[in-house]
Amino acid sequence: MNAIPGEIAGRLCQQIREENRGRWYNPGRWQCWGCVKFSKGDVKKMCLSNREDNRGCNLVNTRYDKIS
Repeated sequence: MNAIPGEIAGRLCQQIREENRGRWYNPGRWQCWGCVKFSKGDVKKMCLSNREDNRGCNLVNTRYDKIS
């Protein structure tokens, strides 16, 4: 798997969170909620930053693989 550039990973994360907003029964919504809640919005502490290649979040990985 290719590394995801940080700027693109952040943008994809933001898009996914916006799409999941208001979807109370969507597991992705709760995953994003927990990630933002516990990282306090700091991208460096978010799931996508858990790995050096920015592939720490399965939602961002899936979205990136579809567009690349």
